[in-house]
Amino acid sequence: MPCFDAAGESKYTACDFRFIAIPNMPDISTKPYLLRAIYEWCTDSGYTPYLAVKVDAATTVPMEYVKKGEIILNISYGATSGLKMDNDAITFRARFNGVSRELYIPVHNVLAIYANENGQGMAFDVSTTAAETPAPASPAVEPAAGPGLSAVPNASEAPSQPDGDNEPPKKGGRPTLTRIK
Repeated sequence: MPCFDAAGESKYTACDFRFIAIPNMPDISTKPYLLRAIYEWCTDSGYTPYLAVKVDAATTVPMEYVKKGEIILNISYGATSGLKMDNDAITFRARFNGVSRELYIPVHNVLAIYANENGQGMAFDVSTTAAETPAPASPAVEPAAGPGLSAVPNASEAPSQPDGDNEPPKKGGRPTLTRIK
């Protein structure tokens, strides 16, 4: 369709507007959108969504449950707390053997998401993990001197009694609940 100026002469044709070049636009992965869509389908259908993850240095999961470098996680509403599925990572809290853990899974490391009841879902190719992917080039910024992070020992590595607490352990087996009216 031609466009006309005030004199009625054709200035442009429709083909002049077909393609607009947008420089330096990075390709956005469809993977996080597909993960969110299948998660929503699972929950809407009453299924339990499970996530298969390739574990590496960029992944924060309980290592005692990792088998052959992979872990399967139940990410249903009842099994997680604070589930957040961003474009870069999936974060949530979950209980493992009664202990609450904070999990961090880069979207790049997700192998599959599926319904546990029927196996329907989607698998992804993970040829390189997030830890193996080179970091994008960024301007050199000196880290600010200030508080830092340090490793905290696991419960199995922690001392059996806190320092300064010399009370003997209480006798008895199972703990009991006393109802007070």
